[in-house]
Amino acid sequence: MKLIAINKQLYRKQLNQLLIALVSCLALLSLGFGALLIAFFGKEVVAGAESTGNFHLNLLGVVLAVISCSLVMNIIKTKPFMKDIYWVWQLKQLHNKIYRKHAKIVAAANENQVEAITILLYYYRSQKLVFELDNNTLTLDTVNQNISGIETQIELLNLVITEDDFQSSLLDKY
Repeated sequence: MKLIAINKQLYRKQLNQLLIALVSCLALLSLGFGALLIAFFGKEVVAGAESTGNFHLNLLGVVLAVISCSLVMNIIKTKPFMKDIYWVWQLKQLHNKIYRKHAKIVAAANENQVEAITILLYYYRSQKLVFELDNNTLTLDTVNQNISGIETQIELLNLVITEDDFQSSLLDKY
C-alpha cells in the first residue's frame, strides 16, 4: 500500500460529514426500527413506571440499524467522496496487523534483517501521516524519534530502503 499525500482540511471535513451522517442515520434508524417492531410485535403499554417488556425489540431495532448502516457504508466506500477516508481506514487496518507483530519485527530489525527494517520504516512513516491527519500530536514526537532511529540504522548498514519497498506480504515472515 503506497503512501499518498492527503489534503488534511478536506479529509477532516469529509470525515466529520460522514461521522455526523452515520451517527444521525444510526440514531434515526434505531428509533424507527424499534418503533415499527414494537408496533407490530410489542406488548401492550403497561401503566405506571413498570417496564413495557419491549427491550428485546428495541435492541433488535438497534441491530437492524447497525446492519443497515454497515450495508450502506460497504456500498459507498468506493465512491470518490470516500477515497481518502477509505484509504486511511485501510492503512489503519494495516497498522493493526503490523502492531500485532511489532515485538517480533523490532527484534528482527535489531538483528539487521532488511525485511523487518523495511516494515518498520513504512510503519513509522505511515503512522506519522495518520497521526498528522487525525491531529494526534501527543505521540508525534515518539514517532519522529522512531523514524530517525530506523533511518540511522539504514544509513549505518548502507542500505537503500524507502517506504515504497514495503509489501504486506513481508508480514507473513513474522
